Amino acid sequence: MSDQHASAELALGTTGIAKRGADAAESRAANRIWWDADADDYHAEHGAFLGSADFVWCPEGVREEDARFLGDVRDRRVLEIGCGSAPCARWLASRGARAVAFDISAGMLRHAVAANADTGIDVPLVQASADQLPFADGSFDAACSAFGAVPFVADVGEVFREVARVLRPGAPWVFSVTHPIRWIFPDDPGPNGLTVTQSYFDRTPYVEVDDSGRATYVEHHRTLGDYVRALVGAGLELVDVVEPEWPAGHTRTWGQWSPLRGRLFPGTAILRTRKP
Repeated sequence: MSDQHASAELALGTTGIAKRGADAAESRAANRIWWDADADDYHAEHGAFLGSADFVWCPEGVREEDARFLGDVRDRRVLEIGCGSAPCARWLASRGARAVAFDISAGMLRHAVAANADTGIDVPLVQASADQLPFADGSFDAACSAFGAVPFVADVGEVFREVARVLRPGAPWVFSVTHPIRWIFPDDPGPNGLTVTQSYFDRTPYVEVDDSGRATYVEHHRTLGDYVRALVGAGLELVDVVEPEWPAGHTRTWGQWSPLRGRLFPGTAILRTRKP
């Protein structure tokens, strides 16, 4: 737990951390209430960096405008998974895509509705969980997620199977997550975050709880190999794994991301895949 999330923790009655399992239903419930409680503070802190109609893949500042991981999106139906306030989907729409965005959190979607109105870019918004997509088979030409949903769902294989189901043949699925190597270090942007404190191979979820033991936040750790196996198991092809380097002159600290840590080891993994 950290000071930057103190108001959400107070609202939810978070009192401690439990190293234990968390199934699909508990993970959904915990992250729905967490992101509802944290949505205002999250956007107060990070909204200016993310923008209202911009596609930023990661705290290192990689933008889709430059990277073009999704290729030409004009006239393509693109799904943003775990959209938050949906700035990525709005950027895609501004480039001619027929974008659809969803998130599990009503609090995050409230910010998305406001940003739609502010920008005049009216992206369709859906409340859903990434392991239970309410979309028809083969209904999208691409899917993307910038730090949304993937680490918060108990069965990442189910997420990838659902994504593969709704994609058309040849469609890219690109997502960014905290680099799995970060799991071994404390969640600290300073010098204390440079010392290994836990095993990379320990997949026990990180669970915050209240006094009754109810989960108020759940995050699941996977190794890089776990992600690759789950993607292949879902019938997807791995195209590339991008590990952005910390850019020169980038001084922003975002949670556990900082220039100090960024110069030494990766903070983000962007996995580029496609449906055959």
